[in-house]
Amino acid sequence: MERLWGLLHGTQRLSPRPSQTIYKRVEGTQQWRLEEEEEDGEEGAEPPIHFCPMELRGPDLGSRAGKQNLGLWAATARRAAPYLVLTTLLIFTGAFLLGYVAFRGSCQACGDDVLVVSEDINYEPGPDSHQGTLYWSDLQAMFLRFLGEGHLEDTIRQTSLRKRVAGSASMAALAQDIRVALLGQKLDHVWMDTHYVGLQFPDPAHPNTLHWVEAAGKLGEPLQLEDHDVYCPYSATGNATGELVYAHYGRPEDLQDLRARGVEPAGRLLLVRLGEISFAQKVASAQDFGARGVLIYPDSADFSQDPHKLGLSSHRAVYGHVHLGTGDPYTPGFPSFNQTQFPPVQSSGLPNIPAQPISADIASLLLRKLQGPVAPQEWQGHLPVSPYRLGPGPGLHLGVNNHRVSTPISNIFGCIEGRSEPDHYVVIGAQRDAWGPGAAKSAVGTAILLELVRTFSSMVSNGFRPRRSLLFISWDGGDFGSVGSTEWLEGYLSVLHLKAVVYVSLDNAVLGDDKFQAKTSPLLISLIENILKQVDSPNHSGQTLYEQVMFNNHSWDAEVIQPLPMDSSAYSFTAFAGVPAVEFSFMEDGQAYPFLHTKDDTYENLHRVLRGRLPAVAQAVAQLAGQLLIRLSHDHLLPLDFGRYGDVVLKHIGSLNEFSGDLKARGLTLQWVYSARGDYIRAAEKLRKEIYSSEESDERLMRMYNVRIMRVEFYFLSQYVSPADSPFRHIFLGHGDHTLDALLDHVRLLRSHGSGDPRAASSGVAPGLGFQESRFRRQLALLTWTLQGAANALSGDVWNIDNNF
Repeated sequence: MERLWGLLHGTQRLSPRPSQTIYKRVEGTQQWRLEEEEEDGEEGAEPPIHFCPMELRGPDLGSRAGKQNLGLWAATARRAAPYLVLTTLLIFTGAFLLGYVAFRGSCQACGDDVLVVSEDINYEPGPDSHQGTLYWSDLQAMFLRFLGEGHLEDTIRQTSLRKRVAGSASMAALAQDIRVALLGQKLDHVWMDTHYVGLQFPDPAHPNTLHWVEAAGKLGEPLQLEDHDVYCPYSATGNATGELVYAHYGRPEDLQDLRARGVEPAGRLLLVRLGEISFAQKVASAQDFGARGVLIYPDSADFSQDPHKLGLSSHRAVYGHVHLGTGDPYTPGFPSFNQTQFPPVQSSGLPNIPAQPISADIASLLLRKLQGPVAPQEWQGHLPVSPYRLGPGPGLHLGVNNHRVSTPISNIFGCIEGRSEPDHYVVIGAQRDAWGPGAAKSAVGTAILLELVRTFSSMVSNGFRPRRSLLFISWDGGDFGSVGSTEWLEGYLSVLHLKAVVYVSLDNAVLGDDKFQAKTSPLLISLIENILKQVDSPNHSGQTLYEQVMFNNHSWDAEVIQPLPMDSSAYSFTAFAGVPAVEFSFMEDGQAYPFLHTKDDTYENLHRVLRGRLPAVAQAVAQLAGQLLIRLSHDHLLPLDFGRYGDVVLKHIGSLNEFSGDLKARGLTLQWVYSARGDYIRAAEKLRKEIYSSEESDERLMRMYNVRIMRVEFYFLSQYVSPADSPFRHIFLGHGDHTLDALLDHVRLLRSHGSGDPRAASSGVAPGLGFQESRFRRQLALLTWTLQGAANALSGDVWNIDNNF
């Protein structure tokens, strides 16, 4: 090929020049050397050129024979030139077409907004590698081979047998054991991070109590709480007395329905069922409607009715914290490294009313005492009470004596540094602590995390070096509201700013094996779908996970993909830090895993619920998580679908359009939001086309695109609200007046005639205030300019912004 290019250049260089560069092979070496040789020639004459297959040297111009040979060579060159040019053009065209086809193979689909590395894109190993070029299929096979050598089931069993309450001595011992295990692997960095946080525990000397109240107002017979260790962390302490009312799941719409049926929740104690929303949301809703306290119980109607399946004992209560937020509620928005130097402050998400879990047996006793209207059919449960009534019933007295303790918690980290982009981190984490045995809650996730560390360490020893850094983290304080992960984010947000690429959570990963659900940022939906097609189903031979999922769920977006809830450890990464995140779970079809957050969440019960398939399902989760990590850390271009948010906005705008006439009658319009969405869609399409037509081998260009893609989630954090006042600034997932949901809930008040909307409390508006034009204008401005800023950021440099706003 070099000779062909030399011949081509020689035939094209036919203009006169005073001197010419001649290439000569130097004896004893494979290098070419440039030599400048002066040559004389007549003006207008063709320069003499001499070609030799073995060596290139200047012709002997001083001899007659040389001149004759020169004429012969020149004539030959003139005759060969057209053929050489044609041959070269054909070779060039073929190479271009091959490159084009290879590049097109890196796109999932022509219409997608995300480009991915094809299976033919190679991975260059590091200088210490003992292996040749690794392709995507090689990495996949290597990962599966090393993962298969692990002992997931044994690790789950051993972890679930250890006491792991946050802040305990046994938990500190487990943290050291995990740190030692990470130090034994081929990781570049291993370290621990300790925070001193405020956790709430029951007081053994003064246990929580529940009493009947006699007609004269005196305390009557106590209702014995079966287990005084079961409590609601961050409940308000003190006493609450009032008549009892049944309020279904305690959602805002349930309390509004209760009020509409003539039963007032204000001034009373509410009995609510477990499920649908978190403990914290139930208590917050009760407080917004004026209730004095909350009792939360598990109803057998919310669990499997199959007599052949395990069920929760009727004397078991369920643990759950009631802080409407994440992290240490006594240092909201700030890290808990040293609380002594800061003024006392607490999260606005802490409730002002007491809450206590109770068992189904105690709930049955309470329901039998209720009078008043019969509850709607959909509110009826399966306790031995028929029918359920709304109340009110006899008076109750609830006493909560939990106390706050300053507690050290430790997160453990292990890192494999990236080869090309070491300052970009792909993060995967699992909660380590548990209130009870916590087999499903945290033992499974911890075991999978350790197996992934071991597997990727073995891959590194065999030539794998990711482009981006892999960060493995074992979190502490998860059962108190993702305290460990949130405090780490708060402490190092400046360091993580636009460096953390994605967070993958392993919490609650195995709660069954029939159904799959992904709680995720829209940016990761396409990648998750792609990976599911490459992982075998653990219980349907010959099927992939994707085929299993689609067989049971005909609507992918509606049934499989869910938004991140606040009680997920992944929530803070997206809603607080602007990092796309995912938490996926395998569950039983239709019914919840009955033992979560109870003392019955043991390895044996989890194994029996899955009918012996726990090892296979855990292995499938590890495969799914591991291949996500490989793609996110290895692909030249980050496989994040940045165009998806255009669909998210469109979905919400469809709900807002219903009220356009009502707004127009008031001289208001939603046009600003429509324009901002249009600019975002155009920016996403423009970036997609730029990427599609660019060279993947251009490292500088790929890094520039990756940075723009990484910023998408971050720029959906509203820069117009204070992170101290509104820590969850994400306009789609966050909480506060700046969110799209808050705007929608406010607009709904246009048709409520001032009576208040059941969702108004969650949006920051007290029920009964009705629609407020000034608030609407502010909400619209906050939402519009955040969305417009995301569109501008996606456009790239300031001179590339081309919107029609």
